[in-house]
Amino acid sequence: MTVERTLVIVDAANVVGSVPDGWWRDRHGAAERLRDSLVPYAAEGLPGHAGPVELVLVVEGAARQVESVPGVRVEAASGSGDDLIAALAAAAHGARPCVVVTADRGLRQRVEAYGARCTGPRTVRPLPPPRGA
Repeated sequence: MTVERTLVIVDAANVVGSVPDGWWRDRHGAAERLRDSLVPYAAEGLPGHAGPVELVLVVEGAARQVESVPGVRVEAASGSGDDLIAALAAAAHGARPCVVVTADRGLRQRVEAYGARCTGPRTVRPLPPPRGA
């Protein structure tokens, strides 16, 4: 019997926006940096979900042109990123474990209705050290 890998869906806009590091000056670049930082999680997994996992980064707006890299599939939302994330969670429902990385309460409620587990942005994007540290 083959066990499906956990599907980890990352809400790029929410995770990027969780750290005030100037991301608003270059949304595309911020999404690329997030994508690149996610690559190790594909093999290592997340707390409570041993790797390998399938990582999907959902982008929208100015970040729509961000491309996939080995380990991280990028899905560009043609409209609402939340709607695409909910659709991906719905497609996984009953077929495989699904984790959505977001702090968006409304989105959390939507995907939890499909059996997805949610975790916050710090799971994949720790806060930077304080200035001067």
